[in-house]
Amino acid sequence: MHISVVGSGYVGLVAGACFADLGHEIILVDNDQLKLSALKSGAVPIHENFLPELVARHRGKRLNFSGDLSEAVRASSAIFIAVGTPATDQGDADLSYVESVAREVAGAINGYKVVVEKSTVPVYTSNWIRTVMSRNGAAPDSFDVASNPEFLREGTAVTDFLYPDRIVLGADHERCASLLREIYQPLTSGDYYRRQHAIPKPDRAHIPPTLLVTSAKSAELIKHASNAFLAMKVSFINAVASICESVGADVEQVRQGIGSDSRIGPRFLNPGIGYGGSCFPKDLAAFRAVARECGYDFRLLDEVNRINEEQRRLFLRKVRSALWTLKGKHLGVLGLAFKGGTDDIRESPAILLIQTLLQEGCSVAAYDPAATERAREVLSSKVEFASSPYEAAAGADALLILTEWDEFATLDLHRLYSKLQYPIVVDGRNLYDPQIMTAHGFTYYSVGRQTIPPESQVVAAAAAGRKSKPKNR
Repeated sequence: MHISVVGSGYVGLVAGACFADLGHEIILVDNDQLKLSALKSGAVPIHENFLPELVARHRGKRLNFSGDLSEAVRASSAIFIAVGTPATDQGDADLSYVESVAREVAGAINGYKVVVEKSTVPVYTSNWIRTVMSRNGAAPDSFDVASNPEFLREGTAVTDFLYPDRIVLGADHERCASLLREIYQPLTSGDYYRRQHAIPKPDRAHIPPTLLVTSAKSAELIKHASNAFLAMKVSFINAVASICESVGADVEQVRQGIGSDSRIGPRFLNPGIGYGGSCFPKDLAAFRAVARECGYDFRLLDEVNRINEEQRRLFLRKVRSALWTLKGKHLGVLGLAFKGGTDDIRESPAILLIQTLLQEGCSVAAYDPAATERAREVLSSKVEFASSPYEAAAGADALLILTEWDEFATLDLHRLYSKLQYPIVVDGRNLYDPQIMTAHGFTYYSVGRQTIPPESQVVAAAAAGRKSKPKNR
């Protein structure tokens, strides 16, 4: 099928490349000529597993790039809108980009088209797009508007698209639903998975995926409700972690006990410094705005947001506890992206914490395997960007672990110890066993677990055959 995807950002580029891999003919449309030129040359602007491979496989064949939306609309049966919907100061979604696309699509229709919301948008947006298009000359029987929310995780977006838990099609008319079913038929029939070039199957994937056809409004709400629920799980385990610290329990043991219940599951139950990224903060704010407009006081979501912000303050309290004061301290930082596996720093807790540390008078040396260049654009020139974890740790009064990259969980602890001015590690992602860290001579702070007192750390270090470094106390 001939499909246009409007917007070559994170969602649009992944969707376009994956649709091409399913066998469709894709025109990826953007008004940013520099971005288009880069894509046409094969450059992939985001860090995402398998995405460069798909772009290289289909570029100039099934995947083409254009700045002419009207031409793309005329050549396509379906137009997926994947433009940005940033949050306004009030927290609701700014739909100005969506409106602009709807106006231009309306003026280019030359036969029946299905316009599909791929961007995350509030409920009623499908009705609003329909109204905008009708006011701009599109005949009511010449188009349908549908919702097809994405459920992609940064770092695993390609496999999430091709091996989804479910595919949600929000269509109010059968003609529209039938066309959308055809688009996803290679997945729902299992045909894609039998192809030699198919992207490898993740361990947890079940194929073929569940297909859920709903009304457009229900699909719009599914996306917001899903992300809000996942954010709630993150904040819940972080609240539990605070209680664990108070009573002397181990949150890692508690979360394993909770997550082993099949009704709950283990995913998104990882305590830490809070969620970030382009989805959870924005989508939670938009869902809260929807609730306010409906006259419903969704206080649960307010509390989810409060707990998330509180996690950063609690982490800073740990750093202060370790160092007594922050002014004049030099800190090594591991992690800039909001999560491992991506170069995205939008709403990254790591970036927000570094900015606070700089305000407190600290100097910072930071390392991230993918997000350094993006971080340079937003962080002060006072931040030194290191080329390895050990360079970031060199001479530091303490090392902070802020992003859960796999390589941060397998550091050479003997080498790390030798680099630090003081062997203090404040781990915001619980990547290490406290007993192992203590045995290697570190004073180790984590989330929801007990910190072994320094005097015990000295004994453990001596037992491990090395002298304990002086603490900055």
